[in-house]
Amino acid sequence: MNKKLVLLTLLLFTAVLLGGCSGSATVGIFDANKAMTESPKIKQFQEQLNAKGKELSDKLEKEKAGISEEEFQKRQEAAYTEFLKGKQELEAQVDASIKQAIDEVAKEKKLGVVLYKNSVAQGGVDITDDVIKKMQ
Repeated sequence: MNKKLVLLTLLLFTAVLLGGCSGSATVGIFDANKAMTESPKIKQFQEQLNAKGKELSDKLEKEKAGISEEEFQKRQEAAYTEFLKGKQELEAQVDASIKQAIDEVAKEKKLGVVLYKNSVAQGGVDITDDVIKKMQ
């Protein structure tokens, strides 16, 4: 009697497990490298960052002649800190924009999961171009 109960429990568990796996969720693939090079919005963020870096660098060069080496070092460190802060803010905006676009495309295409392309050997639906379009 005990063996039958264990066998029945095992069969029910297996049926539930296999039943839950039978639905095939569609997998979306997102190529972050392609998005970074082709997205106009991301290019805009990169241009903003480059402009900020040039502005800080030009300002330092103008001030360099009238200050001591020690003061220049301090200002250089402050400028670098300011640049990094701006970079982090822009990166957060890029990440949020990409995440929002991926969420929208995943819902539209009824995708169960979206993975980064560099971690998928084969298969899946490439949604990179759709995400880039959503970001514009």
